[in-house]
Amino acid sequence: METRFSEITGDESRAGDGGPLDALIDFYRAFNDRDLVALARNWADGERPSMNNPIGGIRRGWTSIRDGYRTLFEGPARVSVAFYDFTSDGGDDWHLFVGREKGTCTVGGTTLDLRIRTTRWFVKIDGVWRQLHHHGSIEEPALLADYQRAIFGAPLAAPVG
Repeated sequence: METRFSEITGDESRAGDGGPLDALIDFYRAFNDRDLVALARNWADGERPSMNNPIGGIRRGWTSIRDGYRTLFEGPARVSVAFYDFTSDGGDDWHLFVGREKGTCTVGGTTLDLRIRTTRWFVKIDGVWRQLHHHGSIEEPALLADYQRAIFGAPLAAPVG
């Protein structure tokens, strides 16, 4: 079954049923609040999870993913995103959200509008929905270079990871 939802920022009320939509809301709340402890509860443990995106690069395992978030959160940029225009599909032990993120990256007095294609895959582990994979990509070369410049100080000459 495919279902469409509106924007998710993390400010939404959770259904409270422990379902995958609650896990997605929890992720965006944790990310936008820069909360590494809550992100650890959202992501799968160990070496199984993976994340591929223009800032974090290719990261395998929760420790590497956590380090990427820490670098972002402890840096000068403030990134805030909302998930929208997405589909939701799943089974008893997996759930896939595919859509877009929009948001801002602010460094000093400069704000960059972000547009990111995004996939988040959750699996049920020991009765709890945990994020196993995230993929994000920016289609616009100039926006990608500006975003990398905001986070790293310059566009990357080679992929991270």
